[in-house]
Amino acid sequence: MLAAISGDGSGREFQTVRWDVAKTAVASAAQEAELNAMRVRIEEVLTAFLDARVPEWEQPQHGMDELAYCVREFVMRGGKRLRPLLSILGWQAVRPEREVPAPVLRAAASLELFHAFALIHDDVMDDSDLRRGHPTVHRTMTVRHEAVSCLAARRVGAGAAILAGDLALVWSDELLHTAGLKPGQLAAVFPLIDTMRTEIVQGQYIDLTTTERPGTSVEVALRVARYKTAKYTFERPLHVGAALAGADGELQRALSAYALPTGESFQLRDDLLGVFGDPRRTGKSVLEDLRDAKPTVLLAIARERANSRQQALLDRQVGRRALDEEGATRVRHVLLTTGAVDLVEAMITDRHRQALQALEAAPITLSARTALRHLADAALWRNT
Repeated sequence: MLAAISGDGSGREFQTVRWDVAKTAVASAAQEAELNAMRVRIEEVLTAFLDARVPEWEQPQHGMDELAYCVREFVMRGGKRLRPLLSILGWQAVRPEREVPAPVLRAAASLELFHAFALIHDDVMDDSDLRRGHPTVHRTMTVRHEAVSCLAARRVGAGAAILAGDLALVWSDELLHTAGLKPGQLAAVFPLIDTMRTEIVQGQYIDLTTTERPGTSVEVALRVARYKTAKYTFERPLHVGAALAGADGELQRALSAYALPTGESFQLRDDLLGVFGDPRRTGKSVLEDLRDAKPTVLLAIARERANSRQQALLDRQVGRRALDEEGATRVRHVLLTTGAVDLVEAMITDRHRQALQALEAAPITLSARTALRHLADAALWRNT
């Protein structure tokens, strides 16, 4: 609409544009408020569940209570609660009523505990220092056991984090099994949960085995994005919620047509933020992905387009554990000058367009359509 502005000097066209922008901003704020209300309900479920297992507010000193406290702190430390939200929206895609039943809320919240399991184990495999602006679980547990010896503390810290992730997985199952779902709902959801878990393991394995391999292709990097994010974060949570509401195969396929491009755009944006983002917003270092030589689409495109001098610089700097900000700045320059950043931005925009087209054609409720569009827009523009 901005391109259509021309005029007679009255300013009426400008006022129309300004009014449309204002209406969009108000609608977006209202939708975010609704999603935040859902987050509050998810938070209440998680808090009640975890408080029942970790009743003491004081940090325990040893034993199983210590591990349980660690998981509770990790889960309640923050996060977008995106998977539970999408599961609820999957339910609302079928059901016109806005009130979400308690069993559906609890089933949705169980996905956040599964997510905690995946993140804790992912941080161990990547040897990451930070998660959500705080030390990762294995780093925290290492510090708690440093009285033994540095080497032993690192081993104990990594092992304790693996156990903490396992505990989060067990609790995810427990919350789902005790959610109060009907037998038919459980029968519909269990195969989806099993598939989601298999897919995240597959994506994590591809990620793990291609990290620090300079020859990773764009195709392989996109496969990691699809299995680690698009399916696990967007598609399967939507499917779980829709299955709880009795959705048929046609509706599930329509949700996939929206979820996969949205999830890929989310991951592609994450790749950019991992190198160019603000750590105060993202909660992670902008050096970590480069030090680990993560198999991102961004780096894969840059390598394909780099000249010999740029390729040599990428070979020297990417994957170097001692990489500093000066070296990272040189890598960022290559990412920009090869056009890799621009191409990833174009891929994000294209997937956003695909998602919105699929959303318009989907046979779902208006409330779910509006919320899912808002989340697709957020994936396009997010900075955290």
